[in-house]
Parts: sequence; structure tokens; C-alpha cells
Amino acid sequence: MTSPRLPTKTDLPSSLTLDIIPPSTGSPINILILLHGLGDTQASFAQLGKNLNLPETACISIRGPNPIPPIFTGSDTPAFHWGDDVLVDEAKGDIDLDAGFDTCQKIFGNIIQDVLITKCGYPPRNVLFLGFGQGGMAALHVASLSSGEFGGVVSIGGRLPSSSKSGPKSKTPVLVCGGSRSSQVTKSAIEGLKERFVDMEYVKWSKNEDSMPKSREEMLPIMKFFARRLRSRAGVPEGAVEV
Repeated sequence: MTSPRLPTKTDLPSSLTLDIIPPSTGSPINILILLHGLGDTQASFAQLGKNLNLPETACISIRGPNPIPPIFTGSDTPAFHWGDDVLVDEAKGDIDLDAGFDTCQKIFGNIIQDVLITKCGYPPRNVLFLGFGQGGMAALHVASLSSGEFGGVVSIGGRLPSSSKSGPKSKTPVLVCGGSRSSQVTKSAIEGLKERFVDMEYVKWSKNEDSMPKSREEMLPIMKFFARRLRSRAGVPEGAVEV
């Protein structure tokens, strides 16, 4: 069997803005797709991919396909989202994260099947996702609707979208992390995930909010998940739990 090759930007749809981070060691056996949160860009998660420093794993940090109009953000700073539309939760006065993910499903179906599998030779089992907030929801949506098994999904502060709650259970292992007072990773959200995934692990952080991990303790479950799921001859470096 031919070894997978590192994808290039010319392999991927020209309509997407993304960064590709090659592995610092070894050839890229795995692909980790990084999905930023609501109102961000791919740049911060490209840096995350570098900091993770996972052996034999290339990271692809993708910018959400749709811009958020400045009238919603109050700033001219570029901001993007993964939903089909910008919806406002009138009860909270915030942008609703659960805004439909049909566009994402089409985009990632193309990336995974046409590019990573067909062009570059990666089995679905070697493709993983890490997403924050709405990015985590997008990753869970894609995995929940796939008939195959991906390497895994790490969702930080992101639940399963309402449009995903149907069909047989997905075989893709999932790790969901959330704050102790998470507005998204609630008890009902956890139950919904257990109904859609055969292998679902939940980590409840001691901090209140759903923010990116900022300590070794918060990052350790994620690195352990990668150590179990990444197909890497080198293993996860001992010091790689710091970000």
C-alpha cells in the first residue's frame, strides 16, 4: 500500500482559506483537521497545530466558509462562522451556534473523500478533527452522518447540532470537553451525544466557561485521546501536553 502524501493547497478547493502544518517529525500518516470557534479565523488554530507538535500528523486549519457581518460583531476585524446562516438567539441576544451545517457537510465531504482519501491516500481512520465551540459542532455533525469511522473527534465546548440527531450510531470515537457551567455541553447534550456515538467520552473541567485549555491538567485528556487514536510509530512526545 502506498504511503499517504501531504496534501497541498492546490489539492484543496480554491474557495477555502486554510493553513497546512506539516509534521515536525516523520511522514504524515495522520491528518488532524482544526476548526476554529465562532467569530475567529484559521490563524489561531494553525498556531495550535504547531504547538500540538503531534508526530507523523499533518494539521489542516480551515477558516469558516461564511463571514459574520460587522453589524453583528461591532468590529471590522474579519470574523467567520460554520453555520448556514447567522441566526440570533433572541433570549440571550447572542449569535446562535446551531445555525445549520449543510454547507459544512458538503465542504468536508469533498475534502475528505475527493482530496484526503482519493488524491492523497489517507484511510478515513487516519483523519481526525479538533474543533472549538461551533467548530466542534461542525466536526460532530460531519462524524455523526458518516457511515465510516474516522480517527476521532475532539470537541471543546461544542455539542451535537439539532439537525444531527437521527440515524444509526457513529463508530467514530468522540471526546467532548466543557466547563462546569457550560451553556452548550449540558446534561441533555451529553445524553444526545451518547445516543449518536458508540464511543463518547466527556470531560468536565473545573473552570466555569468553555474556553480553550490553558493548563497541563486541561490538555492532558486531549493528548491521551490522541495517543490512543493517532496511528504514529513515534508516539506522543512526553512534553507535548503544554500548549
